[in-house]
Amino acid sequence: MSTLLFVGLGGFFGAVARFLISGWVQRLLSFTFPLGTLTVNVLGSFLIGFLFLLFEDFVSPNLKAALITGFLGALTTFSTFSYETTNLIMEGAFLRALLNVLLNVLLCLTATYLGMGAYKLIFKV
Repeated sequence: MSTLLFVGLGGFFGAVARFLISGWVQRLLSFTFPLGTLTVNVLGSFLIGFLFLLFEDFVSPNLKAALITGFLGALTTFSTFSYETTNLIMEGAFLRALLNVLLNVLLCLTATYLGMGAYKLIFKV
């Protein structure tokens, strides 16, 4: 039961962070392209790559659940990505929709890899 509370608490803060960061980036750049969602997805991908390795040995299971499943699960969002991509397709913006898919997949995989690399560089693993 306590793990569920940790996941829920992490999810609350992750959802709030997504809302704030995504909105801020979108307003700052004022693009019709969903850069806010891309930003939180790439940031979350980097963090999960780094934190997953960091937490393997140093963090309690409850804190792992709160930060990885809860916070990062709510920070990054496949459903928003899917919705925004579908809207771009329905608007006839096929090139932007394809770009959104490619950037989210390639940048998020790269960010996860870089996060893991950063961990290994810092901790000399």
